[in-house]
Amino acid sequence: MPTATWNGAVIAEARDDEVHIVENNVYFPMSAVRQEYLQPSSTQTKCGWKGTANYFSLAVDGSANPDAVWIYHAPFDAAKQIAGHVAFWKGVKVTR
Repeated sequence: MPTATWNGAVIAEARDDEVHIVENNVYFPMSAVRQEYLQPSSTQTKCGWKGTANYFSLAVDGSANPDAVWIYHAPFDAAKQIAGHVAFWKGVKVTR
């Protein structure tokens, strides 16, 4: 079962058939993410084939991890399977 953890907390956990692997990143459905750890960020980036990514920061037990989570709300058709899914970086440990 894929799991994302940071600062001792499980941030996301989903069944294998609920995640998508794109460019070696595990994309979890938003429903599998513990929302209490997410804080909206104004950061956006653009990918030539996926579209615009929006970011969240993580806040766990008084520690912050800025822009450690990203989501494509409306990806281009080539990446439509990751719409509404999040991926992690910046020290978030993802196991498959």
